[in-house]
Amino acid sequence: VRSRQESRESTSRVRTGLGGASHHLQLRRRWRCVCASSLRLGGAERDRDGRKRKVHVDGEPWKRGWTDVGAVRGKRKLTMERVRTMRQVRSRHEDVVPDIVQQFVVYFYRHIRERNVDEILKMYETSFNKISERFFQGSPWPQADLIAPYVKNDHVFCMLYKELYFRHLYAKQTPTLQERIDSWENYCSLFGVILHGNVNMILPNQWLWDMMDEFVYQFQSFCQYRGKLAMKSEEEITKLKGCGQVWNAISVFNFLQALVDKSGINNILADDVPSDPESFAATQGYGKGSNVLKNLGYYSLLGLLRMHCLTGNYWGALKSIESINIIQPGHLKRVIGASVSLYYYAGFAYMMLRRPTDAMRCFSTVLTQLIRLRKHLPRMACYAQVSKKQEQLYALLAICYSYCSRSRLLDDGVLNTMKDTLGEKIQSMAKGDEAAFDELFTLACPKFVTPSEPSYTEAMANYSQDAFRLQLGIFLTEMTQQHRLSNLSSFLKLYSTISIPKLASIMEIDEKELKVQLLDLKERSETLQWSGSGGPLDGEPISLLDLDFCLDGDLIKIVDHKVERRYGDFFTSHIAKMEEILGDLKVQQHQNTASSTS
Repeated sequence: VRSRQESRESTSRVRTGLGGASHHLQLRRRWRCVCASSLRLGGAERDRDGRKRKVHVDGEPWKRGWTDVGAVRGKRKLTMERVRTMRQVRSRHEDVVPDIVQQFVVYFYRHIRERNVDEILKMYETSFNKISERFFQGSPWPQADLIAPYVKNDHVFCMLYKELYFRHLYAKQTPTLQERIDSWENYCSLFGVILHGNVNMILPNQWLWDMMDEFVYQFQSFCQYRGKLAMKSEEEITKLKGCGQVWNAISVFNFLQALVDKSGINNILADDVPSDPESFAATQGYGKGSNVLKNLGYYSLLGLLRMHCLTGNYWGALKSIESINIIQPGHLKRVIGASVSLYYYAGFAYMMLRRPTDAMRCFSTVLTQLIRLRKHLPRMACYAQVSKKQEQLYALLAICYSYCSRSRLLDDGVLNTMKDTLGEKIQSMAKGDEAAFDELFTLACPKFVTPSEPSYTEAMANYSQDAFRLQLGIFLTEMTQQHRLSNLSSFLKLYSTISIPKLASIMEIDEKELKVQLLDLKERSETLQWSGSGGPLDGEPISLLDLDFCLDGDLIKIVDHKVERRYGDFFTSHIAKMEEILGDLKVQQHQNTASSTS
């Protein structure tokens, strides 16, 4: 009634000029909505013309005669309660396994059964991440038991799903001790099936690498978690005491070595011919049959490399990748994370073994690769992780460059970027600033772990940083000695012959101490450099100094080795840059001409 009165008033206002057309249209729209809702809900017995109409309840018209409004309302109440109950049941079910997760799991399982690698990769890299960001930003995915009915209770697929489930859990939340145990048991079951079962599925290499990388990462995370005893309750410590075999270092090494041996990857790489189209490098492991065991064996070599670096065994780290050609690891071209991991840990092992030239070669190789891919990296799923590793690689390269300035080993782009970002740090380290070495090493070093169990009797102590402090102390001691010897070499460059008493008086040290420093300098300046053949531990002896000296009684004889500069590469690189600039200018000029013409 009020709407009718307002409508009449608005009509009179329009006729008399007192009201606006917009006000009239708003009232008319309001009237239509009131009438439509009244008819739809069955709350009115007559329409606006006063005639009786058939009442609709839930879209079903009453076909016989007319009905009482009270009966209609009662019928509608029962119907709506039933619909509401069904919606509540459905919503509770969707809270556990939403429809989009059901569809994802069903299609994912189908593509794995059909061995459709391209679709598996799209769902793994794109769909899984999008669903995680939209629905599971701060919560885990549904449990594997809940999605099992949608995949015919396939136990292998459920283990693969658990691997994704726990990886997402580690990335978004802090896992509990029980979740860490469950993840370890799932990896044991999954690797047990791969090692002792008949696996005929084909999975993307990116997924297999991420699986192996996550396996080693969760071991590292558990060791750090176990070492922080001061932050745990008595119940957690009691439970930890009974988890001696969970994420045990020996068990992790055994799994990695078992995958290497079972896959026969060392023999495959030894007999591999890159020019052969059917070779392991050419097919990226997608040969005849399943690729799971072969590629997991290959990535297990990188897992062993990382495990040895985390525990401080740098000789064993390089020994584990003896069958991989560091110069041309063709299998890693399309898996950027694996390539970065290989060169990062191999270069770090070389640096700690006092082979800075090989370390610089490793760092420069991977950084050059990342510079070439800088336009494509933001679109990759591993962009954040690779960006962090890139920063660490530049820091390690700056450390090596500070006491072994062999710029000819570096690409021009890499050298310029390093000097632009870390130029002040390099100058500080060249002066022997221990704080600069400490800062860059802390930023760039791996997360060292103590593989053994801590002493649970001293519950108020934290052991998670003990391994890091040990490696940092060794590194700083080495850098301090290296800087002290660099002062001696700078004095030797000034003479061709000089007596020990005279040099001792100039340096204001004792003659015996000078002789010790000369012998130490002679030993530390000689190192090995990989020549391109043999394993990564092989190499030819070289000198890191630009001079050589010998002792003839109390007389020091110095020979200066002048390194010839290569001007050809310098001019070639600058010519290429000039041509690139001219090309950009021509394109810009053409665009300006076209815009002015239009």
